[in-house]
Amino acid sequence: MAAAHNVLLLGGHGKIAQLLTPLLLRRSWNVTSVIRNPDQVPAIQSLAPPPQQQLNVLVRSLEDIKSQSQARSIIDEVKPDFIVWSAGAGGKGGPSRTFAIDRDAAIHFIRAAAEESSGVTRFLLISYLGSRRTKPGWWSEESWEEMSKVNEGALKNYYEAKVAADEVLYEAGRQAGQRFVGINLRPGTLMDEKAGKVELGKTKKSGGNVSRESVAQVADQLLAAGDVGNVWLDLLDGEEDITGAVERVVKDGVDCAEGESFYTK
Repeated sequence: MAAAHNVLLLGGHGKIAQLLTPLLLRRSWNVTSVIRNPDQVPAIQSLAPPPQQQLNVLVRSLEDIKSQSQARSIIDEVKPDFIVWSAGAGGKGGPSRTFAIDRDAAIHFIRAAAEESSGVTRFLLISYLGSRRTKPGWWSEESWEEMSKVNEGALKNYYEAKVAADEVLYEAGRQAGQRFVGINLRPGTLMDEKAGKVELGKTKKSGGNVSRESVAQVADQLLAAGDVGNVWLDLLDGEEDITGAVERVVKDGVDCAEGESFYTK
């Protein structure tokens, strides 16, 4: 029987996190879901079947995490071996809140988790498809120009926050080797449709939709994949079943960080 993991789920009230939580519990893993508002506790508790022994809810504000040591204190309290970052400002509160949560708090948790004494071995961060600084070789000029316009316009602050955190996670995983693996899952435009087939890895285009339920299922399977490495993986709706897609990218060592200045094979 596979080992039962202890998962710290940051941003537990988000839509993807609420879809992911039952999948992790189904594996007989323990989940501690971190949420900001105590009024959300019943909604999170309802995700676990009685007697809910494998699900804990922790009320903390990620916006208040101002240092690596503060992030480490939560890690020490929960003692996870896996962490999932599914948190974000969601465009609320202006640029300062976006940078405080999507960049600063995320980076504090990544660096705290990457410490050898933390006990954390995997950190899965949910980002977005356009979070990169360099045109990837598998996108056309048109696709890159379309994404660049979005990143320089409507998503400027979000882009700057996410790409900073994504780069820190990749570097932390590379420096730690297999002791600490950073998995960066990068979906396109999120939709509330049922999970379906996907395009995972080097997507043909920079734009497109993907079901939140598909994102949750891919995240679940990546966390459980035995040989997954330090990686960026883009995700859209597509033509491949989720299990087959995850098995393929892990086996083939697909990494969408290819082309970025820090990337090395």
